[in-house]
Amino acid sequence: VDVLKIPEINFMVKEAVKTFGHIDILVNNAGINIPQWAVDVTEETWDKVIDTNLKALFFCAQAVGKVMIQQRKGKIINISSQTGTVAIPQRAAYCASKGGVNQLTKVLAIEWAQYNINVNAIAPTFIETPFTKPMFEKEGFREYVLRNIVLGRVGQPQDVVGAVIYLASEASNLVTGHVLLVDGGWTAH
Repeated sequence: VDVLKIPEINFMVKEAVKTFGHIDILVNNAGINIPQWAVDVTEETWDKVIDTNLKALFFCAQAVGKVMIQQRKGKIINISSQTGTVAIPQRAAYCASKGGVNQLTKVLAIEWAQYNINVNAIAPTFIETPFTKPMFEKEGFREYVLRNIVLGRVGQPQDVVGAVIYLASEASNLVTGHVLLVDGGWTAH
């Protein structure tokens, strides 16, 4: 599914319901980052980051939310970033998009609580993945990250898994509108 195309999102949701009869959990995990100094950001790169990280996330949540409202139950987990809370150079569009994800998470939590839908976000630090590999290959970047993570190590995908499992499980039934930072202490500064 191309999450930038709302008809494809709607088709995905319709097919999921047709196949499984319901949707219990949505994890909104599509995202991109185009590191640039703010003075170099173009309208094209701004739109690409905002459209992928915020607009597509909203319309996926909206489409699934309509199903969950009818079911009167569901869990939506938005993958945000610590950059929704703290600013990082060369991330103007990315920080703006993730700050938007954090606020959108809270709005949806408030609006959909009456339907027993929990909406939360997870905000990881830099996680070593194929997506972040080029960043870590830049001179000095790994050292910059490690200086800011008080636990002294870069995140791994498995560091985020527990947070997803928790927010998707019944253990989090009283948790909604929360942004769970999985940042190794970066934002504790």
